[in-house]
Amino acid sequence: MTSRDLVRQSLEFAGPPRVPRQTWILPWAEEQYPDQVAQLRREYPDDLVTAPQRYLEPLPVVGERYKKGVYIDEWGCRFDNVHGGVIGIVREPLVREWKDLDNFRTPDCTLRVDREAVNAFCASTGQFALAGTLVRPFERLCFIRTMEHALVDLLLRPAGFTELLRRLHAHYLREVEAWAGTDVDAIVIMDDWGAQHRMLVAPDLWRQLFKPLYRDYCGIARSAGKYVFMHSDGYITDIIPDLIEVGVHALNSQIACMGTADLGKRFAGQITFWGEIDRQHLLPFGTVDEVACAVRGIREHLWANGGVIAQCEFGPGAKPENVFEVFRVWQGLGGR
Repeated sequence: MTSRDLVRQSLEFAGPPRVPRQTWILPWAEEQYPDQVAQLRREYPDDLVTAPQRYLEPLPVVGERYKKGVYIDEWGCRFDNVHGGVIGIVREPLVREWKDLDNFRTPDCTLRVDREAVNAFCASTGQFALAGTLVRPFERLCFIRTMEHALVDLLLRPAGFTELLRRLHAHYLREVEAWAGTDVDAIVIMDDWGAQHRMLVAPDLWRQLFKPLYRDYCGIARSAGKYVFMHSDGYITDIIPDLIEVGVHALNSQIACMGTADLGKRFAGQITFWGEIDRQHLLPFGTVDEVACAVRGIREHLWANGGVIAQCEFGPGAKPENVFEVFRVWQGLGGR
């Protein structure tokens, strides 16, 4: 059985022989713990992999995404990186006044995916391949306007905001179509909607403005035979039923913020929990025994003959021994 088959069995609740796994190794970990990262990859290789971002022309970026200094992405958004190993934040809006929309263009270069190169990569691996792009209308709005302005825009909804969101959605529809036309196994959506104990916006507002967008992306992906994976940080319990309804197959979220037992009671068997292990407190400050307990809790409450991917993030502050313990325990738990 290939890793691709293993992931599909988990997504379909078909009793895989073990839980598929994936470590998100941030550049910080590679810089701080190169030997441990290499060992982790040898002992617990990923069953999921992100396909490379291959385009017919180079993306017009400036700087490096995870290096200290300035990074300007293909949209023209400027990120100030104070520390190496993690991405920075946008301090200055790309669209400051709504008249600036006259000169704003979405990056068509990201639509010209090199299908031949992406398909060759997918054919070369038995791993489950995620699209090498992130569909993120809310986060892109925050990058273009800054988060402060974007949240005010959501409340006031001026005409310029409506037009900007329309353009973003039109672009991401084409981007999903481009990647759905390759041999990747899944399309990925990424928007952080949660704070620690509640959503950043009212759930009803989210349903009005963003749920229809996600429905469109999922519809394109599923029509092409692709799975849909989504990441969203923070407390998002209120919209998980909506994500299931529109067609998201796998959700990466901070389950510790929402309560593993409650999530299992409400949603086990309806959506695959794509991780994760608490990276705010447990991975940096917890003991290996506490980590083992958390993993066993996920298995107890969220496993439904599948429906779980053993994922955790090896990022700033995480102890290597805790990351290893996550996968050691999962390995011992098996599947089915």
